Amino acid sequence: DYLRDVYRWAYLNPRNVKLLDREPVVKVILWGQHERLRRRAFAELAPGQRVLQPACVYGRFSPALARHLGPRGGLEVIDVADIQVAGCRRKLRGLPWARARRADAARPGGGPYDAVCCYFLMHELPDGYKRAVADALLDVVVPGGKVVFVDYHRPRRAHPLKGIMSLVFDTLEPFAKSLWRHEIADFASHAKHY
Repeated sequence: DYLRDVYRWAYLNPRNVKLLDREPVVKVILWGQHERLRRRAFAELAPGQRVLQPACVYGRFSPALARHLGPRGGLEVIDVADIQVAGCRRKLRGLPWARARRADAARPGGGPYDAVCCYFLMHELPDGYKRAVADALLDVVVPGGKVVFVDYHRPRRAHPLKGIMSLVFDTLEPFAKSLWRHEIADFASHAKHY
């Protein structure tokens, strides 16, 4: 329901999906930090691992992750929106070790996985749902596995973009500012066990 109510314009509207699902748009949205963040996320994941990616990501993130994991690994991308799953399936053509399916990140199914790569999903979830998703993702990794979260955080007090991001969050991302007040680990019921 919250996806339809809050994010229809970004993730469910076919015209906007086509417009936003481009690498240059992702680079702008992430203030030029996308490549660096993607490299750091991939550095946490080893070729040959079986990885879950909760939520389709705009741009070339998923095929790049699949190539990083290689044909001895596996990538499973899930999303609650059929339009997002269809777009991700198109991007993953020619990469038979990668697939996309419809599922909720709070109930991902599949698994167990060696790792989870959660890239810019948590800021879009209401706090109660952040908890459900964090717990579910931690539960689907093998013992000793890894869950990598990449998302927004509280900017430094004098950061030149803090005011702009505050306005963007207030206007377009109503659940994002909770990541200014809490670490992602705060949303996991048993974070100390991991």
